[in-house]
Amino acid sequence: MLAAEDAARMYSGEPGAVNAGGRMPHIIAEYSANLEDRLDVGALVADLHQAAIDSAVAELVGIRTRAVRREHFRVADGNPANGFVHITARLRRGRTAETRKALGQALLAAADRRLANVYPAHGVGLTVEVHEIDPDMTFRRNTLRERAQQVA
Repeated sequence: MLAAEDAARMYSGEPGAVNAGGRMPHIIAEYSANLEDRLDVGALVADLHQAAIDSAVAELVGIRTRAVRREHFRVADGNPANGFVHITARLRRGRTAETRKALGQALLAAADRRLANVYPAHGVGLTVEVHEIDPDMTFRRNTLRERAQQVA
């Protein structure tokens, strides 16, 4: 159990604090496994990450982008060629609706460009959702900002 002063620091906003830092976005791209014959997943992650950076919704150390392969899925009529990419952006509160919408549109455009060579072989459902994270219900430990300051 944390001592009272340690707990206070952990939630204070000091370096390394649990809820310290800017408004991070987590960008999560779920995709159906059948798209891997044409989709460069690493490049998709890089494209989405760059779109988040370019949107200026958060400082670089707060951006996290990842992809999750979904092996078991069924899309539309069940044709095995059908697939999906579903992108979720999770952001801390504090941005305007216009800013969140612009991020969603930028992520959609980046994914759409990356999927251009996938569309001829697969029916694809591409979706983006932007969600706000309740900071009172998020718990973390982040040393990335401290590490970036040491490197600089």
